[in-house]
Amino acid sequence: MKVYLDNAATTPLDPEVLKEMYRVMESQFGNPSSIHSHGREARTVIEKARKTVAALLHTSPSEIFFTSGGTEADNMAIRCGIVDHDIKHAVTTRIEHHAVLHTLQAMQKSGLIELSFVDIDGRGNINLSHLDELLAGHDRSFVSLMHANNEIGTLTDVEAVGDICKKHNAIFHCDTVQTMGHYPIDLQVLKADFITCAAHKFHGPKGIGFLYINHKLKINPMIYGGAQERNMRGGTENLHGIVGLAKALEIASEEMAEHHSYIQGLKSYLIDKLINNIPGVEFNGEIAPDSSLYTVLNVLFPETEIADMLLFNLDIAGISVSGGSACSSGTNIGSHVLEGIGSNPNRPAIRFSFSKFNTTEEIDFVVSKLRSLFQVNFS
Repeated sequence: MKVYLDNAATTPLDPEVLKEMYRVMESQFGNPSSIHSHGREARTVIEKARKTVAALLHTSPSEIFFTSGGTEADNMAIRCGIVDHDIKHAVTTRIEHHAVLHTLQAMQKSGLIELSFVDIDGRGNINLSHLDELLAGHDRSFVSLMHANNEIGTLTDVEAVGDICKKHNAIFHCDTVQTMGHYPIDLQVLKADFITCAAHKFHGPKGIGFLYINHKLKINPMIYGGAQERNMRGGTENLHGIVGLAKALEIASEEMAEHHSYIQGLKSYLIDKLINNIPGVEFNGEIAPDSSLYTVLNVLFPETEIADMLLFNLDIAGISVSGGSACSSGTNIGSHVLEGIGSNPNRPAIRFSFSKFNTTEEIDFVVSKLRSLFQVNFS
C-alpha cells in the first residue's frame, strides 16, 4: 500500500478539474490579449473564472488578480503594500511561511522597515493584546499574519486581527493559502486588505494562485511587462491554470461541509490511534477542532534512536509525510515553526496532512508501521 499524507504540501488534482483544464487546453488556446476571435474566447474564459472566484469570496471580480501561486501573491502584497504606501513598520510572527517571513526580513535588512514580532504561546496562538500594543506605537503599520499555520495547523482569529488593524489604520495581509477551499471566507466580513491563494492546496493545479486586493487600497505592479490583469501583472495568462483554480475552488466550496466533517474524522481517528499505540506521543500546535486546521496534525514522537531515520523508514514503507524538528544547534537547520513554539529539538516531529481522498484504512496502515518501528526501538 502507498499512502499520501502530505496534502499541506500539495494535493492530488481532482479528476473533474483535470477534465475542465483539458477541455480548455484543447479548444481555447488563443492568447487572451489578442483582439481576434481566438483571443476574445480565451479572455472570456478568464473573466468567467474570475467571476466564479469573486462570487465564492463575496467580493468584486475587479479585486481578484491571478498570480503564479501563493509565494508570488505574498511577495506582491507585502512589497507593494509597504513601498507604495510608504509604510515604515511591519508586524508578523516568527512562525509564518517563509514566503512572508523571508520577504519581510529582506525588507528589514535593506532598511525599508522596522520589523516587530507578535508574541505567540507554545501552541502557536497569537497574543492579540500584544498585537494591539505594537500597532498603537506607530502611525501606520503593515500586518502579515496567516489564517492557519502550515506546519502545526493552529488557527488564528483573523476577524479579530482585522478589527485590531482597522482600529489602528494598519494594512492587513492575511496568508490564506492553507485555508482557502477548506473554510468559508467572506471578504465582506473579514477586514483584510490582501489575501492569498494557491490552487494546488485544494486539488487544483500547481503554478496558479491569486491575490485579493481591497479596492480601497491602490498599489503598483510587482511584475511589469504587458497590460495583463488590468495592468497589475505582466505576462501571458496561465489560461488552463486559471480555469483549474476556479473549478477546484467551486468544487471545494460545494463540498466544504461534507469534507470538513470527513477529514476531521480522519484526523481525530489518527489522534486516538497514536495515543493508544505509541507511548509518550504528543502534538505540536492546537488539536481541538475549533482552534486547529482540520487537514493538519503535527505529531511529536518520543526521543529514540530511530529519530533521524523515521521519515526514511516511513518512505520505504510507502508512506509520504513531512517531518522535522526544532533547531537544536547552529548547524542543524530544523523547522523555524517548531523552534518558534519551543518544541523539544531532540524529538522527531511528523506532519500528517489529509485530504478527501484519504481513508481510515490508510490511517490503520500508517499506525501499524509506526507501532512496529517504535516497538523494535523500545524492545
